[in-house]
Amino acid sequence: MENIKHSHVQVKGFKLHVAELGTGSKVVVFLHGFPEIWYTWRHQMIAVANSGYRAIAFDFRGYGLSEQPPEPEKETLFDLVDEILGLLDAFNITKAFLVGKDFGSIPGYLTAALHPERVAAIINLGIPFILPGESAVRSDLLPKGFYVTRWQEPGRAEADFGRFDVKSVIRNIYTLFSSSEIPIAADDQEIMDLFNPSTPLPPWFSEENLQTYASLYEKSGFTYPLQVPYRSLSKDCGISDPKVNVPALLIMGEKDYVLKFPGMEDYIRSGVVKHFVPDMDITYIPEGSHFVHEQVPEKVNHLIIEFLHKQNV
Repeated sequence: MENIKHSHVQVKGFKLHVAELGTGSKVVVFLHGFPEIWYTWRHQMIAVANSGYRAIAFDFRGYGLSEQPPEPEKETLFDLVDEILGLLDAFNITKAFLVGKDFGSIPGYLTAALHPERVAAIINLGIPFILPGESAVRSDLLPKGFYVTRWQEPGRAEADFGRFDVKSVIRNIYTLFSSSEIPIAADDQEIMDLFNPSTPLPPWFSEENLQTYASLYEKSGFTYPLQVPYRSLSKDCGISDPKVNVPALLIMGEKDYVLKFPGMEDYIRSGVVKHFVPDMDITYIPEGSHFVHEQVPEKVNHLIIEFLHKQNV
């Protein structure tokens, strides 16, 4: 960790916080989810750098130590596609491997679909190919206390989170979302109320990890994360039948609550997802939660490096 180099890089008008490790000619760019940040990839950065690759993890705009957009309510997931391309340009990287987790998978897939010449291959964890739009997540098939529905409602999550300090919000989300059950609140509850204070942190998530995440979210707050991904997820992207034709790997934890989204498990296991990503391998980790890369890093690192080594780039 002490060898990771930190800098701020101007990308598309924003100063982005970037963490780098390794000097290989082949570059792996890591794309975080929520409530994560560049730090979520610490295990994977070290592993790929030790395997001869250059690892780059950054905080998306509006997250952590990166600059905040002036009008966050106008931002969408498509802005992050431009951000990924802009980051590659800023570092004079012609082509890179992309590794995405949670919502970070979405701009990763879109970059590979729309700009395949810039993407050598793509690996995603926890979220298969999803196209932003009304049917991205079938919230209509879940109770109205579904966390995505709640967080899409302007002001609701802000009021919910605002009852706690930032460290408590991160702890509550990490603990709740490590479960195999979808977080769904009753009518008289908010999402934070689902957390049982007697529940310990997951065994793979230390107090030091929690403090690191909290310190970074204390800098950025939750305004942009609630907009991107949640409040912009249903915005139509104007793309019909996109294809990700680069080699792809999807890693799913069998205990990831995302598999319980309406139709999600069938979409993946039946192979329908390969309509959009034809050259995709799918691997399941039996004990894996939504945070599988932090929970069992050795297994995930092995899968990532094995896949990277197979690519002729």
